[in-house]
Amino acid sequence: MILIFTQKITTRKKYIFNQIFGEILGLELKITSKIEEFIACKELKFSYGKSRMGNELFVESIGLLNKQGISDIEIEVKKWEDVPCFFEVGEKSDLPFDIFSAAFYMLSRYEEYLPHVKNENNNFPATESLAFKHKFLSRPVVDIWTHKFKIILQKHFPEIKLPTRKFTTENILSVAEVYKYNKKGLMRNLGGGIRDLFQLRFKEIFERIRTQLFWAQDPYDVYRELLQFSKQQKIRWKFMFQLSDYSKYDKNIDHNRLAYQAQIKSLGDYGKIGLLIGYEATYKLKPLRKEKKRWENIANQELEMALTNDHGINLPDLYNNFDAIEIANDYSMGFVDKIGFRAGTCTSFLYYDLKLERISPLKIHPTAFNSEAFRPRSFFEVKTVLERIKADVKEVGGELIMLYKNTDFVEGKRKEKFLQILEKMND
Repeated sequence: MILIFTQKITTRKKYIFNQIFGEILGLELKITSKIEEFIACKELKFSYGKSRMGNELFVESIGLLNKQGISDIEIEVKKWEDVPCFFEVGEKSDLPFDIFSAAFYMLSRYEEYLPHVKNENNNFPATESLAFKHKFLSRPVVDIWTHKFKIILQKHFPEIKLPTRKFTTENILSVAEVYKYNKKGLMRNLGGGIRDLFQLRFKEIFERIRTQLFWAQDPYDVYRELLQFSKQQKIRWKFMFQLSDYSKYDKNIDHNRLAYQAQIKSLGDYGKIGLLIGYEATYKLKPLRKEKKRWENIANQELEMALTNDHGINLPDLYNNFDAIEIANDYSMGFVDKIGFRAGTCTSFLYYDLKLERISPLKIHPTAFNSEAFRPRSFFEVKTVLERIKADVKEVGGELIMLYKNTDFVEGKRKEKFLQILEKMND
C-alpha cells in the first residue's frame, strides 16, 4: 500500500489517484491530509501539493484538482523525454509536470466542456482537441506517463512490487443495419429500387433483385463468414445491435422481426452483446429508455453495455442518461473520423461528471479505431498508424479496442483490407 499526503482531499483527487495508482499501477492506496499520520508512516509514501514535506517522493500540484467547476486553462504542451505533456511544474518536483492534473484533464474530457466550434452533429470535433492540435492523439499519453512514473516509483522504493499488466485486444462489431435488403418489406424495397433507378445505380438494382429472389445472400449478412475467419484467427468479438425506430438517421429493419431477433441471439452465442443506440437516443432519455427495454426483452438479460457510433458523444447528457437507466459500460469514447485516443488512455476508467463534481459508476472503455476513420485515408496510412498504436499499447500493457461495422466486411477490396487489419491487430 502507498500513503498519499495532500493538504485538501477532493473528489477530483480521489478519482485520479484511484485511476493512476489503483487501476493502472495496481496499488492499494490511502489518502490522508493529516501531517502526523504521514510523518509517522515508515512504508511507501508520497506527497502531492505545493511543497515537499521532507525527503519523500513529491509531485507539485498546479491546483486544478482543488477547484470545482470549469474555467478556461492556458496550456503549453512540452516534452517529457519522448512523450508530450502539459501543466509544467518547478524543479523541486520529482516529475517535470503535474501528472495527476494532466491525466484528470484528459479523462474528464475537460476541454469538451469549454467553448468550442461544434461539428455537423453538434458535438465536439477531434480537430478541436488538444491531442489533435499537438499531434499526440495516436498515443495513450496517460498510460505512458504512468508507465514512466512507475519507473520512478521503483527507483525510489526498490522494495515495491507492482503487477505487470497484460496487453489485450477487443473488437466491437456495430450493426446499424442487419440486412441491406432482406426483411425490409415490399414498400421499402420498391422505394429503394425506384431511387436506384433514377440514380442509375444498376449494380444495386441487380443486387436487390437477386437478394429478394433468394439467388444471392444479402450483402450485409456477413456474420457466418466473419465468425469462421475469427475462429481461425482466435479473434473475439462484442456485438452491438441497433433497435431504433425507423427515421432519417436510423434505417434498420423492425426490431420485432423474428429473423433479426434470432440473429441477435445467435451472435450472442459467440460473444457478448450490447445496444447500439440510435440518433434520438443519443440526445434524449425517453427513446434511450425505450431501446434499452426492447433490447432486454429480446436478449432476456439486463443490458450491460452500449455504444453510440456515428453520432458522437454529447457530454455530459449522454453519460448522465446512461447512468439514469443503469447502463454499466460504454464503448463510445473515441472520435468517429480520427484514429487515436480521445481521452488519452488505453485503460478503462469511470466517468467523471464535471458539472456535478461526482464519480459515476459508468465505466468507459476507450476505442482507438473506428472504421469510419478509414474512409479518407489509404490502407498503408491506416496500417502504419495502427501498428504504432499497437506498439504503444503493448508497451504499457493496455487494451486495444477496435470498432468495426458489419458493412466493412461486404465482398470487395474494402473487406480484404479490414480482414488484414483484424488479423494484424489481433496477432
